[in-house]
Amino acid sequence: MLAALPGRGTDAARWLGSDVGFGCRALRPPGEGRAESPLHFDREAGLAVAADARLDDRDALSGSLGVHRSERAALSDGDLILRAWRRWGRHCPNHLLGDYAFAVWDAGRRTLFCARDHAGVKPLYYSLTARSFVFASAVEAVLAAPGVSGTLDEATVAESLTRVGLSTTTRTFFRAVRKAPPGHALTVESASPARPPRVRVERYWRPEERAPRPRPVSDAVCAEELLDLYVRAVEDRLRGGPVGVHLSGGLDSSSVAVLAARGLRRRGRPPPPAFSWLPPLCGSPPGEAHAPEYARIDAVCAREGLRVFHCQSLGVEDVVSAMRRDGAYPHATFHDEAVHRRAEEQGVRVLLSGLGGDEGVSFSGRGYHAHLLLGGRWWRLAAECRAHGRPVRLLAGTALGLVHPRLPRKVVRLWRPKPSPYRGGHWLIDPAFARLVKPPPDKPGRAAGVRRTQLRWLRQGHLSGRMEGEAASGARYGIEYRYPLLDRRLLEFALGLPPEQFRRGRWSRWLMRSATAPLLPPDIRWNPDKEDPARYEPERDAFARALPAIRQAILARGEEMARARYVDVPRLLERLDTDRYLAWDRPSPIMNALRLLDF
Repeated sequence: MLAALPGRGTDAARWLGSDVGFGCRALRPPGEGRAESPLHFDREAGLAVAADARLDDRDALSGSLGVHRSERAALSDGDLILRAWRRWGRHCPNHLLGDYAFAVWDAGRRTLFCARDHAGVKPLYYSLTARSFVFASAVEAVLAAPGVSGTLDEATVAESLTRVGLSTTTRTFFRAVRKAPPGHALTVESASPARPPRVRVERYWRPEERAPRPRPVSDAVCAEELLDLYVRAVEDRLRGGPVGVHLSGGLDSSSVAVLAARGLRRRGRPPPPAFSWLPPLCGSPPGEAHAPEYARIDAVCAREGLRVFHCQSLGVEDVVSAMRRDGAYPHATFHDEAVHRRAEEQGVRVLLSGLGGDEGVSFSGRGYHAHLLLGGRWWRLAAECRAHGRPVRLLAGTALGLVHPRLPRKVVRLWRPKPSPYRGGHWLIDPAFARLVKPPPDKPGRAAGVRRTQLRWLRQGHLSGRMEGEAASGARYGIEYRYPLLDRRLLEFALGLPPEQFRRGRWSRWLMRSATAPLLPPDIRWNPDKEDPARYEPERDAFARALPAIRQAILARGEEMARARYVDVPRLLERLDTDRYLAWDRPSPIMNALRLLDF
């Protein structure tokens, strides 16, 4: 299992009890010094802790645990987790802020307790066999344990071939391997070594129980409180390093980059290098359509004295190699991999990302108009519709969306017949396999309120799935990801806000745009467009150039592909014609099929 972990370090720590064992590998590459040990013990109490953790607000936690101020600096995060377990038992995750996946073995109770942070930043996979319970931060490590089957979970395979992204927070591509959902804890009990263990899964983070903050709350008060929490969230994630930042020129990544640069300067540290998904300019000016993206990035870098590295430059071999990787394991995207390579070259060990803003404080306000309609606030709804600029279309879309989430889109596209998802449709699942497994239907929820929509987005698997891929890829380059906008304090603050703080007339993400006034220039704060053509078009062009090589590789493997029975290979080969691919407006089915296929 240790050999299968994707860390870059050569140092391995391990502990073996009578019938329990913990092991870990360092994330740091060789020669960078020893990191804090993730194994911690209280031998008198019979406690052992294995932790991949970064705790926030350590002073408040230490105070709650009765730790004297003179001792706090010397205590590691794992030591604090051990003390939290002694104090609160299985309720300890409710008192922990930060990113973590940890396990506590309590020999006196013959209990193993595992917990994953509220957002799922740190991965935690496990498997329960007839004789053992196995857990790890990587799927490969769980599969390396004796008795864990590598048989694919065909229900997950079918879902992956018929969805843009997996919606599960518990399943993996392997039948025997499961994920601890974000904000959940596992309690594993065994009365004796001869009996199989029992696993109980419990949810400890319940953000839906947060009550909306009372009215009235002024815009200025909300913006001030948000900025204060935001500064603390970024500051808490500057420990360790060296630190780098993602920078796309959007509202979320730009504000993270500015706060990180200012926080590092206050500590007497150099500003972070910034890494952009956009391709290098290579001496030529960007096209007119792409110029604003580069201009927004340059504006942030000029304001904070940052050096930007443009990272997306894909060749045919890069694309073919990425598509041939086994998609059953978590992987980062093309552009993330390019960022990791460049960040490693610059010696970066901590990478801050703006991911998670769309689900929290930077939420679009989807569901706000439905909230007004259902709540009888029709004068306010009329004012919002007039300010939006398209009152009739907005009101009709809101009403139709309450009947069915996809009805507004269906009404607009009446002239475009909907293809069957399995027979001749755009998805590339094999028809016989689809009939046998029957993939679950994709049921989007109604946008009947801001808070309800936020909670649904947080519970979906798209966010934790992307972080699992970035964690796996980052570990191979010795990089740890951190996401300030997924800070638990920020998320709970966002879920307690009045709905109108997210939407005003034609402007979505209202509060975030207002709160970042001291940080960002107006053209970034009030940019209404989230599209990134300069990011996606080079990737699409590189993929199109690689299609002949991919097609040839599939034909060469032919019947040797064990997973060909899941994919409609003839239709896939037809779609891999370059001209047809460039005219196709849905690349996801092709990507999903290629990532699964073993060619």
